[in-house]
Amino acid sequence: MKTAIVHDWFVNYMGAEKCVESFTNIFPEADIFSLIDFLDDDLRKIILKGKKANTSFVQKLPFAKSKYRQYFPFMPLAVEQLDISQHDVILSSSHAFAKGVLTNTNQMHICYCHTPIRYAWDLYHQYMKEAGLTKGLKGMVAQRLLHKIRMWDFTTANRVDHFLANSNHIKNRIRKVYNRDSDVIYPPVNIIGYNETPKEDFYLAVARFVPYKKVDLIVEAFTKMPDKKLVVIGTGPDEKKIKAIATPNITFAGYQSDESLHGYMRTARAFMFAAEEDFGITIVEAQSAGTPVIAYGVGGATETVLNEQTGLLFKEQTPDSLVEAVKTFEKIENSFSPEAIAKHAEQFSKERFEKEIFNFVKEKTEEKFG
Repeated sequence: MKTAIVHDWFVNYMGAEKCVESFTNIFPEADIFSLIDFLDDDLRKIILKGKKANTSFVQKLPFAKSKYRQYFPFMPLAVEQLDISQHDVILSSSHAFAKGVLTNTNQMHICYCHTPIRYAWDLYHQYMKEAGLTKGLKGMVAQRLLHKIRMWDFTTANRVDHFLANSNHIKNRIRKVYNRDSDVIYPPVNIIGYNETPKEDFYLAVARFVPYKKVDLIVEAFTKMPDKKLVVIGTGPDEKKIKAIATPNITFAGYQSDESLHGYMRTARAFMFAAEEDFGITIVEAQSAGTPVIAYGVGGATETVLNEQTGLLFKEQTPDSLVEAVKTFEKIENSFSPEAIAKHAEQFSKERFEKEIFNFVKEKTEEKFG
């Protein structure tokens, strides 16, 4: 069987790319396809085992490496130009356009869906407000384009034979948006491991500084708790705005290597997470280091955090709700077992992910091709 792996774009190394890394571990002979591929040599070795992806015409457009998102109106056409007609099994990793590749009745397409396109569906109104596109000519053009993207996205769901969701939260979103059922396979997580490193007196937040990650909410909550220390790891477009509201008890550590990040996760009193996330890999990474999580109780966190056992879930996405959660946490902090928390996280390991993906593809391949 000839296999193709299709991904939206290769520009960095985030959760979706870690899934593709596992796909190329399972299917090392597979051909790789993507809208663009701008990986550096080190990441190429990790994710694609040194291969280059077969790319679309977007790869050659001006400033595509840094401005590729601005070409989203062309991406439905671009992904349909990727020629995978000679492959039997197509495994796509899609949070935007990859699931829209053209296939025929002799092929089988399995889509690992990270989410239906966020800015076209559930985050549409938030995206339009934050981008200043709710009125005016630019707003009208953007609204029309995203309307067309939604129509294309819904229609192309029929090109997928089998959907895999990265959480039950996304399973429900796939059913809502595409009216399709899916099976859940949780994404691969780097299991850090608990090693009895003593805890230190600080809380930890790790995220990109973009609106939906709600780093500003966490920072604002800790401005209301000046006696408690917060360390924030990450960078992003909202960095300047977020730093402007911080008080002296909040430290911004910027980008950190994996080794350094793991050290922070092992020694933090608790890991803070305020976003509504599809799954939330960093939540599980923190737990795998034996650190309890204080997270907003909507989305993927409800599937990975056991309330009052491996962490606490707060109900409202507000600073005051987070402050109350920290107060509750400190009252029961001694009841959390680092060993039990780390043990709970092991079920989300990379090895488990690769085994489940392999078995699913094998089962569906045998059903179709005998």
